[in-house]
Amino acid sequence: MRDVVAHLAQVIRIDAVWLAIDPLDMRAGTDTALARVVQVFGAARPHHAYLFANRRATRMKVLVHDGVGIWLAARRLNRGRFVWPQPGLGTQQSMTQEQLAALVLGLPWQRIGEDGVIRVI
Repeated sequence: MRDVVAHLAQVIRIDAVWLAIDPLDMRAGTDTALARVVQVFGAARPHHAYLFANRRATRMKVLVHDGVGIWLAARRLNRGRFVWPQPGLGTQQSMTQEQLAALVLGLPWQRIGEDGVIRVI
C-alpha cells in the first residue's frame, strides 16, 4: 500500500487524507466505496484520499478522486493489523501524509505530528 500510495502521489495530487473509522466490507467495489465516501464525508473532493479498513483492520482500501476519475487501491496484511481507531469515536478523522506513511507500515501514526508533541513534563 505504501508503494501504491507513493505511486499514486506521483501520478495524481493528494492534498488531504481522510480516514473512515467505521469498517467497510472489503468486497466493495469502486461505486460502493464512493457511496460510502459520500455518506461519511459528505462528498468526494478532488485530490482527497479516503481510507477504509475491514472490521479486523487486516485489510485497507484507499479511494482517491483525482478530479477526473476515481482510483481504488487495496492492501491486505498477512500478519498483524493496521492501527485503526475504534468504532464509536466519531465517523472520520483527517491525517497527514506522514501519518498515512506510518499507518501503512503499522506504526502508531496517531503519535506523529501535533498529537505527538510533548508540552508538559
